[in-house]
Amino acid sequence: MPKLRTVVVVAGAAVLVRRALRRRVQASPLWPMPALENPTSGRPRSRALRLLVASRETVADGVVQLRLEGRDLPRWEPGAHLDLVLPSGLVRQYSLCGDPEDTSSYTVAARLVEDGRGGSREVHEQVREGMELEVRGPRNRFPLVEAPSYVFVVGGIGITPVLPMLRALADGTPWRLLYGGRTRASMPFLEEIEKLGGDRVTVVAEDEAGLPDLDGLLADTSGDEAVYCCGPEGLMAAVEERCPQVRLERFAPRTSAAGNGAFEVELRCSGRTLTVPADSTVLAAVRAELPDTAYSCEQGFCGTCQQRVLEGEVEHRDELLTDAERADSMLICVSRARSERLVLDL
Repeated sequence: MPKLRTVVVVAGAAVLVRRALRRRVQASPLWPMPALENPTSGRPRSRALRLLVASRETVADGVVQLRLEGRDLPRWEPGAHLDLVLPSGLVRQYSLCGDPEDTSSYTVAARLVEDGRGGSREVHEQVREGMELEVRGPRNRFPLVEAPSYVFVVGGIGITPVLPMLRALADGTPWRLLYGGRTRASMPFLEEIEKLGGDRVTVVAEDEAGLPDLDGLLADTSGDEAVYCCGPEGLMAAVEERCPQVRLERFAPRTSAAGNGAFEVELRCSGRTLTVPADSTVLAAVRAELPDTAYSCEQGFCGTCQQRVLEGEVEHRDELLTDAERADSMLICVSRARSERLVLDL
């Protein structure tokens, strides 16, 4: 009996240890690195949800809106986005454009990008009502801050994170919106926005009025306004040049004025040294040697490919990591080396 009692005690202790370890790993998949109180990167901490595609409708030329239904969904605030895991396994990010108070559904919209990497085409051609999609989030790196007034500059599908902001602003709050697109028919939610804003909204359809007058819009900004911009990279660069304090939402990797150069990467644990060509990525070079290296979005948003940096200077091009995280890690799908050599803990 004493031996049996000992076996039972040891087995019970082992079960408790395994459970504790599992909880610790779930709290911080980069364990034993410490978990942040409010994690902003790394492999998704939150449990993925399986949501029903309850409706799918065309809301503008080349733009479809999905309403994803569930129960007791996590709340979100204007500016938040979801990671959608598409049927093929691709992961893409889409801004939430519905009602933050609705805990029974999420609403997103996606524009078809003809020369894109396939995610938007999959949404348009393969996602149908009645199917289930895995989603992760919501996450918010584009929050609506308190300010005496607001200026919004939006291009095309970039209206999706801004629309909930406009709805959330208190009555009497001064704001202006410049909304540009190729044609009026290609601009989602245009009718609602014009009703919502009246003469505070300037709509510029390129086929009618040419390019937007950014100088005229931003000339009167005093620095007290909160300025937001979401849209094509060229538009965001132009706004940032005129207004450095602008808050930007990107869904493509940040580019570098210096361009790309080749460099070496040492994989310290594997004992290998790789060359990353100017026209490729660290992720591609690493996966050629270590095919099981985890990755997902390949755009610097989801954090799946985050790796610890032991030596070298990194040029960070992601939109996810905090300054503290950038001190010793990088997202190898988009970020590169400022130095001639990086050493990774791989």
